[in-house]
Amino acid sequence: MLNKSVIEETINTALTKGGDFAEVFVEDKMTNSINLVNGKIDSANTGIDYGVGIRVIKDTNEIYVYTNDDSRDNLFKLAEKAAGMLEKSKTKNTSLKYEDYENKHPIMVYPHKISQPEKVELIKSAYTAAENYDDLITQVVVGLSDYTQKIQIANSQGVFVEDERTRVRMGIQAVATLNGEKQTGYHGPGGHMGFEFFDQIDVEEKAKDAARMAVTMIKAGHAPQGKMPVIIDNKFGGVIFHEACGHGLEATSVAKNNSVFADKIGEKIASEKVTAIDDGTVPNGWGSQNYDDEGHRTQRNVLIKNGILKGYMVDFLNGRRLDMKSTGSGRRQSYRFAPTSRMTNTFIDNGDLTREEIISNTEYGLFAKHMGGGSVNPATGEFNFNVREGYIVKNGELKNPVRGATLIGKGADILKKIDLVGNNLDLAEGMCGSISGSVPAGVGQPTLRVSELTVGGRGGSQNGN
Repeated sequence: MLNKSVIEETINTALTKGGDFAEVFVEDKMTNSINLVNGKIDSANTGIDYGVGIRVIKDTNEIYVYTNDDSRDNLFKLAEKAAGMLEKSKTKNTSLKYEDYENKHPIMVYPHKISQPEKVELIKSAYTAAENYDDLITQVVVGLSDYTQKIQIANSQGVFVEDERTRVRMGIQAVATLNGEKQTGYHGPGGHMGFEFFDQIDVEEKAKDAARMAVTMIKAGHAPQGKMPVIIDNKFGGVIFHEACGHGLEATSVAKNNSVFADKIGEKIASEKVTAIDDGTVPNGWGSQNYDDEGHRTQRNVLIKNGILKGYMVDFLNGRRLDMKSTGSGRRQSYRFAPTSRMTNTFIDNGDLTREEIISNTEYGLFAKHMGGGSVNPATGEFNFNVREGYIVKNGELKNPVRGATLIGKGADILKKIDLVGNNLDLAEGMCGSISGSVPAGVGQPTLRVSELTVGGRGGSQNGN
């Protein structure tokens, strides 16, 4: 990593011709991945990514440059080049003060301590469990990835912090085939942890459940279509809030007035049963960090409280545009990206009902047990999500499984129509893409019911299957 004096001189150089704020971001990242397809290793990659990003800001204008040559002369030239892109102004020298911290995400077993054969054995155990589940399983793909990222962040406000992030994740996909049609089941458990993570979960059970999902859906009838109550289960069900509402609460879109939630702090935007939170401090949470990628401590941000909009997720630059303080939400994929406001672990908080009570209080509707992919227009919140595993609810009971269901709506509307909220909050793991690249993001919620939502399917009206 870089010497403190070199970082100070780089920042001061970046301020010589125009900026009122300068920042240096240093990254040293070691990555590993193994993919197994139908019992055979398809790929195995190991890599090291190292580089330095330099950002200069004047008012709300930003210049960002990066390099993987960290020699003193190159950094100064790059900083001078960035500085020259801004108008002249008075500058000041920066003196950095190192900030020590308590690591909220301790690592017990670093991934590089685990041999390649041990990792392959873990992958194969998941593969075998899924492949042997049922004769209808025709393909199993298992991937294992891990990385350790060391960073330094310093800026002209005197911030100088260092952090280390280690994450591991396994992706398990099972494909079932019947009469020429295919259905998939998937689980992707992961954490801001070392390989002790795999002592806390049973990868064989995750693999069997992915296979069960695929087999159940390949035998299922087609989902009904029309407007109806929809119960969305916990964990990855939170991806709808993340995509359809969460992005609209990031200062990245709010500051540009590209969000339906702009200028609405203090207003009721959701059902009084909805409290939504973004929390980057969850111990060992998938989206957690000690610091964000601008050197601010991560924190628990209440976005919506009992239906009232309380705040946004704010990074430094967009905070200037909105006249708001950073909420520890500045994130980036790597040194190649300037940071912007991003989610960490974003979820709807617990209510007071059990999953069973929500189902028993529903005369007819759809139960979305597992969500798949989808698309969202971030400016309007309009979404279209596939249900990976769904069931009909009739007379307060789960009935037959159905496939091919699609949930269609607007994020702002769905928030107002959440009328029942469970008490079984849980989080799941995903990757979130935006202008600052792809970052790990936790999503979650308890089981909840949307009183009316448009369901697309092939099964005719809501009275059919």
